[in-house]
This record gives sequence, structure tokens and C-alpha cells, in this order.
Amino acid sequence: MAKNSTENRQMDLNSLLGADSSLHIEYQEQKDLYDAQPNSVRIFLDAQARKIADAVVRNQPQVSFTMPDKVAVDPASKDQMTSIPSQMRDQTIGSLINRITHTDTRTIVRQRLYELEGSSKPSVAAAAKVIRYATVAYMVNGMLPSGRSIKYLVAKGEEIPTIPSEDNSQPESAITQASDAIAEEGGDERARGELQVPFVPYARRFYLPQWVALDDQNHLLVGSVNEAEAHIASMQSFLFVLHAAVSLAPFMIADAEYQQKRYGMLGQLINQGRALAAYETLSIITTIKHRAASHDLNRGLSLSLPYFNDQDLEMRTRDFEVIPTGRVMFVPAFVVRAARQEQVKVIQDTRLSQSTRKYLMGQLALLEKAFFNPEQA
Repeated sequence: MAKNSTENRQMDLNSLLGADSSLHIEYQEQKDLYDAQPNSVRIFLDAQARKIADAVVRNQPQVSFTMPDKVAVDPASKDQMTSIPSQMRDQTIGSLINRITHTDTRTIVRQRLYELEGSSKPSVAAAAKVIRYATVAYMVNGMLPSGRSIKYLVAKGEEIPTIPSEDNSQPESAITQASDAIAEEGGDERARGELQVPFVPYARRFYLPQWVALDDQNHLLVGSVNEAEAHIASMQSFLFVLHAAVSLAPFMIADAEYQQKRYGMLGQLINQGRALAAYETLSIITTIKHRAASHDLNRGLSLSLPYFNDQDLEMRTRDFEVIPTGRVMFVPAFVVRAARQEQVKVIQDTRLSQSTRKYLMGQLALLEKAFFNPEQA
């Protein structure tokens, strides 16, 4: 494992997000201002935050929210409330032009909040700040489930920790935790409460075991590939919400809950995405062999090899030709040659990250090995 480089990256992150960093200072200032508001104002702000957050996540073309009547503009003098002009309270963001130009909702919300924060009226500026903080805090803490305390290891030659530590599967107590099981309730046994169905040990090594679809041998832990793809989509949505929160308020990267959730889900998504790609590659190999045995590949063969891009955090395919269209009898050596040629292209493809190239090379090597015959080499 690349232990030293990982420690160096963690030191760099600590220096960027330490107590003296500008991001941490801004985060603390915004949090203090929000905490300085009376409880009734915070309840009102939280309601507006949910409206804005839902609109951002759903990318609605228009967003409406309302500022409170009064706000505390200084945490040091939180008992002194300042009124907000009535004409500034109701805010509507978005228009038909935004819909036509496909402007992202995050962009127009962020721009409007920054405009309001730059207002010459202290009450308007303070209200915009606490609404922005309440929105991103809700996105990180309210919209997303919390997971297990876990640790990932970094594979050699990589930067993102994606390998779950075996220590992660150890329970924190002798009693089954809610995060270690799926809660099920029988229709005729509601009075008996929830039935805890434990996850397999491998799944419990991850941040959210309920979204682990494949084990370390690339075997499905769920009922179908569609279900595995749904788990991948859930993890992608999880990270999208975190990314949207930081897009609205960059200082949120200093939030401990944000850091924990991003670390836990990023490693899990990449791990499971790669496992799903490997599973589908093995399925492709099985299909090719079956069709070859049925002499159903004598008119050409093209492949779309799946892989997980750890920059875009999405499944992609590598399309290449094995046998040109025509009456050419299938020979396994054609697959070996095509896989090797594609490996050369992948090595030189600078659009992919180093770790993505590494795992795509592994997928191609898996394909090559399945059809390689040493006696014909």
C-alpha cells in the first residue's frame, strides 16, 4: 500500500482545513452566525433551506424562498435583532431563459446568495449568509444517511483509498447495530418490532453496507445486475449532494461530517463500480465463448468493455473491434490480439487518470487471459 504518499496527502489536507485556514475560519464564522439566531428564526431558516436544497438536487428551473423578518447580524450581539426590509424578504430565482440555456440551479442559487450577501444592508447580508449555511448544512446532515466508522487502504500506485480494511467488519458492541443490518418488519408480526437481518461480513467493511452489491471476488451479493446498478446510482446521488453542497458553499469542505461522508462514500463507490465492471466483463467473456461454440461469431465481433472512471465517478465502456464485419471464422486469438492492441491505446490515453488506466488495463488483461492459448503462442 502507498502509505507514505497517503500520509503526505493527509498532511496537505490538514494544512488546508486546519483551524487557521481561510476555509475553516469562514465555516466557523457562518456556523457561529447561524447559531446566534433565536430558535424560532433557525426553525424558519431550516424550512427555507429544505426548499432550496430540494430544488438544487432536483435541478428545478425556479426556486423561491423567504427571508425571516429579523436576524442577528453579529454573533457577539445575538440579542440585538435587525429587521429585513419587506421588499427584500421574498426571493424568486430562475427564469425561462435559465431553462432554455440549461443553466444549473446551483449556479443561479449561488449567484443570488452572493449578491444578497454583498448587500449594503447588514440584515440582508446576514440573512443570505445564514440561509446559505442552513441549506448546505441540511444537504450534508439532513439529506444523507450517516454510515459506519470505517477505514480504507490505498492500493499501490493510487491516491484514493478504496480497499476496505478488514478491521471495519468488527462490531462495536455485542449487540447488533442498526448500521450492521437491514430492518424488516413482518406484516403479521408488527407488535414484535423490527427484525434485524445482518449484512454479510464483507459489506460491513464499508460506510453504508446496504449499498454493497458485490464482494471482493466480484460476485453479486444482490439478486440481479439491475439491483447492483441501482446501488451504484444511489452512491452517485449521495456524492452529487455533497458536491452540490460544496458548490454552493466551498467552506463546507471544512465540516467534519462532510469529510467523513465523502471519504466513506467515495471509496465505496469506486470499489463497487470497479467490481461491477469486472463482473460484467466476466459475463461478456462467457457470452463470447457461448456464441463461439454455436458458430455465431463468424460475421464480425465488436466489444463494449465496461470500466469505472474514477474521475467522473461513472461507468464507461471502451469500444473496439475484434473481428471486422464479414465472413471471417472466429478464432480466440483474435480476441487476444484486439485486447493487446487496446492496452497500448489505454496506456497512451491521457484523458484517463492513472488509476482508471490501471484498472482498465486489468479488464483488458482479464479478457486476454480468457482466450489466450499458450500452445498457439
